[in-house]
Amino acid sequence: MEIVTKAHGKMEISEDRIITIPDGLFGFEKYTKFALVDSDYEPFLWLQSTEDPNLAFLIVDPFLICSYYETDIDDDSLAKIGITKPEDIIIMTIVTVPHDGSAITANFQGPLVINKVNRKCVQAILSDNRWSTKVNIIEALNSKGDSVC
Repeated sequence: MEIVTKAHGKMEISEDRIITIPDGLFGFEKYTKFALVDSDYEPFLWLQSTEDPNLAFLIVDPFLICSYYETDIDDDSLAKIGITKPEDIIIMTIVTVPHDGSAITANFQGPLVINKVNRKCVQAILSDNRWSTKVNIIEALNSKGDSVC
């Protein structure tokens, strides 16, 4: 499938890199089809809308930043995307790179839950107050996840 991306212009993306977010992301509910596109900076990926080339989010695996990160996601959210087994889940977090040079952060309170079997996704909201919407990635990596995230 050919898509137009924010970072790389036109690209060919295989169908197994396309995910559907039936309810959209918070604040972007009308966009439901996205592609997972490699970033120039591993381990980050782009979550690129296939419906709007200007809509893309940098995402990362939160467990690379914080080894003790936990998600207690409600059964209704998991059922929406057809999750029946924990091993079918991929968790990613949206990254914010501010233009003003302040800290690069990850949203640990609103992770993306991807069903790797059917490639459906939901953005969960965790009620656990240990997790923030603005976890400082560099600070967490420098402390090896010791209570920073």
